[in-house]
Amino acid sequence: MSQQNRTHRTLLERERELRAVDGALTELCGTEPADRDEIRGGGVIAFEGPGGVGKTALLGEARRRAVARGCTVLRARGGEHEQGAAFHVVRQLFQPVLAATGEDEHRRILGGWYDIVAPAVGLVVSGSGGAPDPQGVRDGLDWLVTRFTVEHAPVVMILDDVHWADPESLDWLTRFASRTADLPLLLAVGYRPEDLTADVAAIRALVERQGARPHVLAPLTPGGVGRIVREVLGDHADEAFCRECWAMTGGNPWEITELTAKIRDRRLKPQSENLPALRELVSSARDSGLNDRLTRLGTAAVRLAWAVAVLGIEATPALTANVAGLSESEAAEKVARLVDARIRPRRAPETAPNPWSTSTRSSPPPSTRRSPAP
Repeated sequence: MSQQNRTHRTLLERERELRAVDGALTELCGTEPADRDEIRGGGVIAFEGPGGVGKTALLGEARRRAVARGCTVLRARGGEHEQGAAFHVVRQLFQPVLAATGEDEHRRILGGWYDIVAPAVGLVVSGSGGAPDPQGVRDGLDWLVTRFTVEHAPVVMILDDVHWADPESLDWLTRFASRTADLPLLLAVGYRPEDLTADVAAIRALVERQGARPHVLAPLTPGGVGRIVREVLGDHADEAFCRECWAMTGGNPWEITELTAKIRDRRLKPQSENLPALRELVSSARDSGLNDRLTRLGTAAVRLAWAVAVLGIEATPALTANVAGLSESEAAEKVARLVDARIRPRRAPETAPNPWSTSTRSSPPPSTRRSPAP
């Protein structure tokens, strides 16, 4: 499967978001070549949704469209295992563009901030060996980005997986982002709402203060999933099979792409008589991925998932919290995170009055099935 086809599929039913990208780029760049000579303001555009819903593909398309309009594009991505590395995201943004020039150019751009900012962005090793002054680095980064933006306008800064960005980069970003309205700079961010930190939530609030709202990426409709299934498996895929693929993946673009690849590899014919085999395939894949998602939510969430699974229909808020060793407010917050991470199902009030339990006793999560409760 080519990367181009994968991107096309994950961008199905994203017309509204792409119009928003085009509108933001038009505000930044204007509509005519002569508009580039004007001092135009930028802003912030944010996309949120669970893992696999297509944020990365959408930001990649935003990058392509920005380059086509002649923008200077800076990119970075938060990493789950790099959150402890101070200014890791900032270094991703600026190392590629600064690496193409020498020390003289670095000193010209940074001016009096060179000794403070150059070590933070990885241009030089800190001579003192100690931790940099955070406020000094933030002020120096303000200067660097402002000067770079003016000299290389219009600029688009793309930050993916912001929920995993290091705290130092996020702290600078949330303080600086309000200035984008006065600079030819568009900041485009993507994040998972279930992994929001206070700093990422500040970015969401910033977008809202600028008169917009984060664009929440919805799952694909049954029709969109059917298109993907038939593109991969053939037009002979029947409606019942396509509908089951949608139901089993929740319309998640990444999951349906992975599922169709597994179906093709297993040479499973996309016909309704093979629905039992399809469900078995999905169940085995889901068990392996569930472990990772649950672990990322932390020990308290694992304890709560175990408690809910064991108690089943008897899982009242007070009893579940007690079994998990949490306060009721802490347990309620963890339940919300389990739902957002698609580990616990969302239930309509009329079908499950008790939001803590499913309608039938559920089995323990995969990570705890053969081990004692944490």
